[in-house]
Amino acid sequence: MSAATLSAPVRRSLPRPRGLLWTVLRLHRTALWIWLAFVAATAALLLWLLGPGADATQHKLDTFGYAGVLDDAYSAKTLLAFTSGTYNDLFYDPATMINIASFAIALFAGGPLIARELESGTARLAWTQSVSPARWLAAKLVVPASFIVLGMTLLVVLYRQLWSAHSNLLIAGIGPRSIYFAIGPSTVAAPLLGLAIGALAAVALRRTLPALAVAGFGYFLVYAFLGNHWPFQGRHQQPEVSSRSHAITSSGARIADPGCYDSQACLAKHDIVRFTREYLPSPDYWPRQLLETGVLLALTALLVTAAFAVLRRRGTTT
Repeated sequence: MSAATLSAPVRRSLPRPRGLLWTVLRLHRTALWIWLAFVAATAALLLWLLGPGADATQHKLDTFGYAGVLDDAYSAKTLLAFTSGTYNDLFYDPATMINIASFAIALFAGGPLIARELESGTARLAWTQSVSPARWLAAKLVVPASFIVLGMTLLVVLYRQLWSAHSNLLIAGIGPRSIYFAIGPSTVAAPLLGLAIGALAAVALRRTLPALAVAGFGYFLVYAFLGNHWPFQGRHQQPEVSSRSHAITSSGARIADPGCYDSQACLAKHDIVRFTREYLPSPDYWPRQLLETGVLLALTALLVTAAFAVLRRRGTTT
């Protein structure tokens, strides 16, 4: 061996992350980036509503009165140049985005996450290389569930802070619609249920398109049930119940609320420049939320158990 050989530095490559969980992350990295982008965009909207958006709306209320806020359409000068509407409208957009995301998670679990690998035979190949079907499915569920819990928890915390700080800027007399769902722990549990529905559909059907369709329809049925049956009634129950609202005239006098929030003629007739609201706490909000969350998590556990049972019963057959 030459001296040159002896003096040459030994190059050692850094060890690459390995393991089943890392494989799942790498295989579905596009979906992961989409999820992170969704969480970042929704969080940015909530932070804007919590800070600059609320300040601008309060300034308009102080300067122009309520009519000025109702007439406003956010222009290119604002951070939300891509969105038009009032602060009241934008307040509910994150809740809509969260509901759509929960539905998309069910579709993802039923299609690309599990069913596609069962249909293509990729899963069966993994099972022949010291990875049991149960361990394979566990990794497929643990990785997305972790990111779902972290992302949704962040959004719920921000939304609750926004509601607590600036719910007074919403149009008086118009109750929050889906805020009930979006600021409670059921927001975290619902997409986990969607993940479980998609997983069960995938292992039962083992075909991408049928599993995707069944997962989407199954989650839609669950969402419809939550919105129309006690104790959920997510589209009707409010975190706070509006007790009284009053109108303020340009002279500062407080008068009875005439109920003309979007009528310029009515506002001018009564010389209204702003509204005020007083709240009474809703005593059954948290009992309903906790009960709903418990039911969702129990259903999730049952569906996940059923998915493992179906996978074990069918074994590695296609």
